Amino acid sequence: MLDTHRIRVFRSVMASGSIQAAADNLGYTPSAISQQIATLQRETGLTLFERSGRGLSPTAAAHTLLETTNELMGELRRLDGVIADLREGRSDRLTIGYFASAGAEWMPTLARRLTTELPDLTLELVLNEVPRRGGAPLDLNIVIDVSGAEDPPGSRRVPLAVDPYVALVPVDHPLATRSEVTLTELMGDTWIGGDLQHAASSRLLIAACEAAGFRPRFTVQAQDHYTAIAFVKAGVGISVMPQLAAQAVQPDEPVRILQLGAPQPRRHIAAVVREPAGGGAASRAVELLLELIG
Repeated sequence: MLDTHRIRVFRSVMASGSIQAAADNLGYTPSAISQQIATLQRETGLTLFERSGRGLSPTAAAHTLLETTNELMGELRRLDGVIADLREGRSDRLTIGYFASAGAEWMPTLARRLTTELPDLTLELVLNEVPRRGGAPLDLNIVIDVSGAEDPPGSRRVPLAVDPYVALVPVDHPLATRSEVTLTELMGDTWIGGDLQHAASSRLLIAACEAAGFRPRFTVQAQDHYTAIAFVKAGVGISVMPQLAAQAVQPDEPVRILQLGAPQPRRHIAAVVREPAGGGAASRAVELLLELIG
């Protein structure tokens, strides 16, 4: 079995770029670092570094080993956290997956109320808009319902909210004085994307636009709602996003939020609870979310 300490030293050398730099970063002598790397090469039977001038150059095997150990180091960090919790008497841990707008609007209040009620609870929040490789299963996952989605075995799905989309336009836009517009009326505008192109939210918006008879051309693809709002504030163009994300707009900002007429995209938000691992904390989190959303 490989020594995890040597793996950490190896990763430090790769990240630091040299034995000397790794020694400085880790607080060891260069000789100690060299010995750890030499032992790791003997244990694996791999040549991880080759001489290049006065320094060392990582081999293809070193790059592959580095990538392969990313997941391992993440799990080790989580294990360290569990051990620390147990040592300090905290035995409860809840892992919650969330997307950005839910994180900004719901997670702070949820975390405050949960940790007030359950002071021994440790919360681990995971952004679920980015694909995960490995890691601990999510006890509670806040998701956007999509057709054909399959939940992990032994879990239950609880509907949380229906989130309609709204249009954001600069304050000087010709339609800014209106309370409601249609997607068709915005067809000729400069569109600013506010989500990852293949995300569920983007697919819902594209489907609604196609139902209105056009496909939007995103002149600016910001990939997150907060940057998209900043572009609208600057007068670059308009953006269509879920109402939950649009709550980031402040009342004094030069942006108008307009309701959308049919066909109005809506995203259905749900909580997927893993049982029994999520236990009482996960169920209580869902109850608090339902109270919070109203």
